[in-house]
Amino acid sequence: MVYGKFAGLLADYCTGVKAGDEVLISGTYEAYPLIKELWREVVSRGGYPRLNIVDEVLTEVFYKYAPESLLKYYSKIDEFIVENIDVRVAILSSTHTKPLVSTDPEKMKVRAQATAKLTEIFMRRDAEGKLRWVVTPFPTRALAQEAGMSPLEFEEFVFKALKLYSEDPVGAWTAQAKWQERIVDMLMKASELRFLADDTDLTVKVEGRKWINDDGKVNMPGGEIFTAPHEDSADGYIKFDYPAIWRGVEVKGVKLVFKDGGVTEARAEVGEEFLRKMLETDEGAKRIGELAFGLNYDITRSVKQILFDEKIGGTVHLALGSAYLKTGGKNKSAIHWDLIKGMEKGEVYADGELIYKEGKFIEEVL
Repeated sequence: MVYGKFAGLLADYCTGVKAGDEVLISGTYEAYPLIKELWREVVSRGGYPRLNIVDEVLTEVFYKYAPESLLKYYSKIDEFIVENIDVRVAILSSTHTKPLVSTDPEKMKVRAQATAKLTEIFMRRDAEGKLRWVVTPFPTRALAQEAGMSPLEFEEFVFKALKLYSEDPVGAWTAQAKWQERIVDMLMKASELRFLADDTDLTVKVEGRKWINDDGKVNMPGGEIFTAPHEDSADGYIKFDYPAIWRGVEVKGVKLVFKDGGVTEARAEVGEEFLRKMLETDEGAKRIGELAFGLNYDITRSVKQILFDEKIGGTVHLALGSAYLKTGGKNKSAIHWDLIKGMEKGEVYADGELIYKEGKFIEEVL
């Protein structure tokens, strides 16, 4: 029953599947209960579904045995799919949360560089409005274990974050969207933002950039607003409280120093070598492609999955690397790596005016 409700939310509210749509669904075999219901929803609307089964073991095998020529290989078939699908539903349903923990970061960097064009195509079609997409979680046992929760506890956590316990999930997300739009309208008037918190004093310029209301249409759960700061504007330093995870590799205690938009110093309490390697992916990896506020107050803790963690109410995050073109951002990179900062004791100023304090926007400024 719940998965039918879940699938309806994805096909209706999130992606608006209609007759004739080419719909790509991806996930692991553990997500089959949701995949089956989503398949039904797509077909009943006249859409044409196709399935891409993801498997972490096969991914590990690829990195372990692929020669360098294959790591650098660019698939025209992958390009055709990204260029031609109308809808993409990616179901995060890990059966193992750290499949690449032993993989050489250099191999991952080479592969990211080889497939960078696919990211560019995706970003372009997204900006043009030609691709509707959503990323959503399925509560697997592996994700529950990574979150430090029992399977049932994690399932309930996921369904609450998705608002599936509401009698009308679509109505609940519509209300969330309207509130977030008020914040977007206020921030669209700002030229410069300054973030102050523990071991953090960072200034960025956002004048002329578009703030996007993530109300669950591309990420479900939604609950954030984001933009891309000017590529050469970041100045100062920031330390991230939450684990920064990239393809299963966990980096903790990240501190970055920015000057003229680029990272000039990078430190981490755990995983510093990996952090530095990712920053060397390309020139764009050293710059901020996204700046965002987490506004889903149904998510109250980290579960080490970016789809949830970046939405935690009372946080901000930035992404190193590729910018979403629809924000007006111009940064290009093979990576897009989100890093999260808790702001429960922090403040944010817009052009010198206090707009955000202790994890919440000040209602009087909205």
